[in-house]
Amino acid sequence: MNQKTNGHTTRKHRILLIDDHPLVREGLASLINQQQDMIVCGQAEDSAEAITRIREDRPDVALVDISLKNESGLELVKNLEAEFPLVALIVLSMHDEALYAERALRAGARGYVMKRESTKSILTAIRRVLGGDVYVSERVVNAMARRMNSRKRDAASPVEQLSDRELEIFRLLGQGRTTSQIAEDLHLSLKTVQAYCARAKEKFGVNSLSELLRAAIRWEDAMNVK
Repeated sequence: MNQKTNGHTTRKHRILLIDDHPLVREGLASLINQQQDMIVCGQAEDSAEAITRIREDRPDVALVDISLKNESGLELVKNLEAEFPLVALIVLSMHDEALYAERALRAGARGYVMKRESTKSILTAIRRVLGGDVYVSERVVNAMARRMNSRKRDAASPVEQLSDRELEIFRLLGQGRTTSQIAEDLHLSLKTVQAYCARAKEKFGVNSLSELLRAAIRWEDAMNVK
């Protein structure tokens, strides 16, 4: 949809919403569609639908929930960045700011917004990346700076040592998923998931899956308290 201004037609920027919660998508769509310079051109609840919608709807910006149900938002960001480099990606997250912000930006995101931030932050992020910049809120930047300083003083924590895929499997373990369920969720073989778990166990210095599972549950509980 375009808008006429002083006799000229102004193209509205097209925004795609990728989130597995219908109420979240509905709220974002209502907010964005009220703006004069942007419009929601499509919605998706998983990676397969997201790829289809991008191909068909040709958005300028995609808002990506980093915690899609039983999927890795980080992996989706990497895939979208590789296949659709002209689409600016903004990650929406409920997770620990510094840990996930760094990974999201490395994966190719141009913006990172906490869901707990104000709606104004989301609109600011969209406009900032449309202008060619990167958007990370001051709160997240400060958290990233603190994490960098702590790394200089201390050894990296086991969670920080995990690869993106290992972190995703660790997160799902903490949510109560079995290795078989995780393999099905992430479209991986059971042996591949077990190999990731073995590497994670080494980084945590534990010998059994049950010990890794307890660490994952403690971490997930701590994340949800924030």
